[in-house]
This record gives sequence, structure tokens and C-alpha cells, in this order.
Amino acid sequence: MQEQNTRNQTQKEKQKEAQKEKILNDLSSRDTLGQEQKQKYNDYVKQVTPTHSLPLEMLKAFITGGIICCIGQGILNVAGMQGLDKQTAASWCGMLLILGSVVLTGLNIYPSIAKWGGAGALVPITGFANSVAAPAIEFQKEGQVFGIGCKIFTIAGPVILYGIFSSWVLGLAYWAGKMMGIF
Repeated sequence: MQEQNTRNQTQKEKQKEAQKEKILNDLSSRDTLGQEQKQKYNDYVKQVTPTHSLPLEMLKAFITGGIICCIGQGILNVAGMQGLDKQTAASWCGMLLILGSVVLTGLNIYPSIAKWGGAGALVPITGFANSVAAPAIEFQKEGQVFGIGCKIFTIAGPVILYGIFSSWVLGLAYWAGKMMGIF
């Protein structure tokens, strides 16, 4: 009887050991399959990811930003020749650049300029106007409140929020410095 129990126990241990080996084999084959899949995925990502030349991208940004700034300078010069003072000419320049950006965004031209020029088109005031106008145009079909009203500042909102917050912090630091006689 004791011999029978020992055989049963040995047989159960062998079955457990066989199950354990089977599970380990399954896991190792899954890991191998996972490694193969990972390698295929990495190869696919390398294949579809566009490669960019940093100097070329910088040149494009420089040209695009330079053209936008030259247009702004042209507006300032024309406004100055019309007899406007510098501050009024600068206001007109800003308004006309924003208007041009919004119109080009509405005509779906500015996104192409931004795609080609990169940061050169996104950094000036025209890029900020584009970031406000693009969501408004995209979500206008959802209505005035839930479309345009809710989505208009999705891109520009964080810029405005952190701009205001950082100016508040710097103003507070300046005020504290004035109170302590540092400034």
C-alpha cells in the first residue's frame, strides 16, 4: 500500500514536472515569437519613418521665417511711408500678418507652407494665428458652441496659459525683488 502511494506520488510529481516543462517551452517559444515580431516591427518602422536632413530642414525654416519677416518688414515700411508712427505701423503689421495667416489657413495653403518650412512658419505670429484658426475651421461643422467655441484654443490654449502664468511668476519675482531692493 505504501509502495502504491509512493508510485502515485512519483507519477504526480512527474506529471507536474512535465506540465512545468511544457509551460516553460510555451513561454520560450512565445518569447522567440515576440522577438521575431519585435524585429519585424522595428524593420517596418525604419522603412516607413521618413529621414530628414537637419541642415536642409534648418535652411527651409530659415527661408520660410525670413520670407514671413520680410513681408512684415515690407508692411512696416509701407505703413511708415504712409505717415504712420512706429507703434501704429507695428499694430497694422501684426494685424495684416494675422489676417494673411488666417486667410491662407482657410484656403488650406498655410498647412502646406508649415509642412515645408517647419518651425520657420510656426514660430512667428502667423503660426500662432494658424494654430487658432485651424481648429476653428476644422470643428465648425459641430456648431458655434461645441465646435468652434470648445476647440478653437486646443493648440494655442496651452501657449496662452503658460505664457500668462510665466509672466505672472516673473512679475511676482520682479515685485519681490523691488521690495527687497534688488531691482
